[in-house]
Amino acid sequence: MAQQKYDAGNIEVLEGLEAVRMRPGMYIGTTSSRGMHHLLWEIVDNAIDEASNGFADTVTVTLHADGSASVFDNGRGVPVDEHPTLHISGVEVIYTRLHAGGKFNNSNYAYSGGLHGVGASVVNALSRWLTVDSYRDWGHYRMRFTSELNPRTGKIEAGKPDGPLEKVSNTRRRGTLVRFLPDDRIFEDVRWNSQQVARRLQELAYLNKGLIINFVDEKAQEEDKREQTFCFEGGIVDYVRYLNAGRTPIGEDVIYLEGQREGTICRLAIQYTTDYSENVFSYVNNIPTPEGGSHETGFKTAFTKAFNDYARKNGILKEKDANLSGEDFREGLTCVLTTMVKNPQFEGQTKGRLGNSEVRPVIEAIVTEKLMDWLDNLKNQELAQHIVGKAVKAAQAREAARKARDTIRSSKALEAQPLVGKLSAARGHKPEDNELFIVEGDSAGGSAKQGRDSRFQAILPLRGKPLNVEKKNIDQVLSNEEFRSLITALGTGIGDTFSLSGLRYHKVIILSDADQDGAHIRAILLTFFFRYMKELIMAGHVYIGMPPLYRVAKGNQIIYCYDDKELEKVTKQVSKGYTLQRYKGLGEMNPEQLWDTTMDPGQRKLMQVSIDDAAEADRLVTILMGDKVEPRRDYISEFADFNRQDNFEMPEGQMNPMAKTH
Repeated sequence: MAQQKYDAGNIEVLEGLEAVRMRPGMYIGTTSSRGMHHLLWEIVDNAIDEASNGFADTVTVTLHADGSASVFDNGRGVPVDEHPTLHISGVEVIYTRLHAGGKFNNSNYAYSGGLHGVGASVVNALSRWLTVDSYRDWGHYRMRFTSELNPRTGKIEAGKPDGPLEKVSNTRRRGTLVRFLPDDRIFEDVRWNSQQVARRLQELAYLNKGLIINFVDEKAQEEDKREQTFCFEGGIVDYVRYLNAGRTPIGEDVIYLEGQREGTICRLAIQYTTDYSENVFSYVNNIPTPEGGSHETGFKTAFTKAFNDYARKNGILKEKDANLSGEDFREGLTCVLTTMVKNPQFEGQTKGRLGNSEVRPVIEAIVTEKLMDWLDNLKNQELAQHIVGKAVKAAQAREAARKARDTIRSSKALEAQPLVGKLSAARGHKPEDNELFIVEGDSAGGSAKQGRDSRFQAILPLRGKPLNVEKKNIDQVLSNEEFRSLITALGTGIGDTFSLSGLRYHKVIILSDADQDGAHIRAILLTFFFRYMKELIMAGHVYIGMPPLYRVAKGNQIIYCYDDKELEKVTKQVSKGYTLQRYKGLGEMNPEQLWDTTMDPGQRKLMQVSIDDAAEADRLVTILMGDKVEPRRDYISEFADFNRQDNFEMPEGQMNPMAKTH
């Protein structure tokens, strides 16, 4: 084999914004719809930074009819004067140079959620065109950038200015307007998800008390959805009430704590409910941190210590009693923790976790001081004692759950109590290659076992509908045979003992009938994963199998259709003389059909479950699966389409917070 020459001449230098277009995933994570929306979040973050630092009080986001999006804030406007060393305008520097901006020190922005100079230029690089209007110094200035093919080089030149910065007019207005069109040569899907955008803007309005955020959707069909305004004078206190709308709160008041130390600001809103789940939603500089980090660790440590000290001081815990765990104190807790950090260090492409180690002791000190003051206040004693009493009961349930887990881990017990539906394990020993199908019913389970590829596919049939875990505590969940079997099959443990290191199957696929009962089973299983194995979803291991609804046969030609629209299209193509079969359930398919349509990796359709918005996902799970009937009825009244055959359609973007098709 000839050795390829490798010297300095082989090193390719990507100048300007070329690197962004060459490797967009390095900057925005993905070129899917999620990555495309990330462009908007970067521009919105810049506008919010102006507001959170006291320079703006209004932000307006518009999704335009031509597919572009714009963001306006009434802040200071982008600098338009000449840069002292580059000798081009401030606008051109910010939108064409990576790692250029006003956020590298704390003189311009005390707190920033933007990508420190990367965000604006990345958005420009990945757009077909982008315009910046800066209103400052009594003038209106504009600059336009385009990404066009250079016919001489055959390459796309990313984000090149159409011309120098121009002064459009004199004006008293101030602020920045950025409008851009995502490049369909980069992104798989350039359609905006208006509900996803509205949810994020609503979240930002909660996190920035009193900030006015306007949302305009020019494509909205309903007039009342075309223009919306979000503004919450109660800030995160209102946010907690919104998240708990489907729950029964303990006490009317939301506990609010706020403090500042060493340049770090901490704001905390807490309310307990009669539920069993723990819900902590944390943010740093308005950026969600679903994976937590040092700020969340500091809060949890301080919270647990303060309540244990209170329990001992008031004789609820005796000298011989062990301390209650943080998990006990957080049962039924809904908490929004928002932290402002001067130089945040986010871990991972999506900024999911705060890495600053120095933040933990600061947050711990703030929460300890403010929470102890709250606990010492006489008017708070009834609620404080109720919280400790709830934690004591949680500890008792935790002990019962521990015993149940020990039973699950016991190999002898497992041999004595075989798995429900008799798990048919995969022969392969590489978890990254293996798949577990959770199948509805014995009939479908039998077909799946016969149709599978046993080298890497395992089958676990379920008997009937599993337990709705939203209404149960952990020891009740672990006493349920179906869930005990599932936990054992996965090998990860559950709750505080959960660990991905023990996962035996890297694809966990829910396979249920395409009817209302099947949808209910999917919802119950997703609720279980969301409440007790959230990391499994976050790591991308949970999928939904998508069996076809119809089989169209004509001669030797067989076509499977997954919905009514696809059926209509296919029947028009094949014209007359075909036979049509509608599958009422998976059990009606023979093993070969089940393999061809739903299990064969080369042909099947899978929907990967993800969590783009943890707070909204939690709220929807509570509404749809919780005890309260009225919020569920209101939700169904708003979103049900009674003209459809299946009577219910998730509105665009509502299935996810959790899901994308593969």
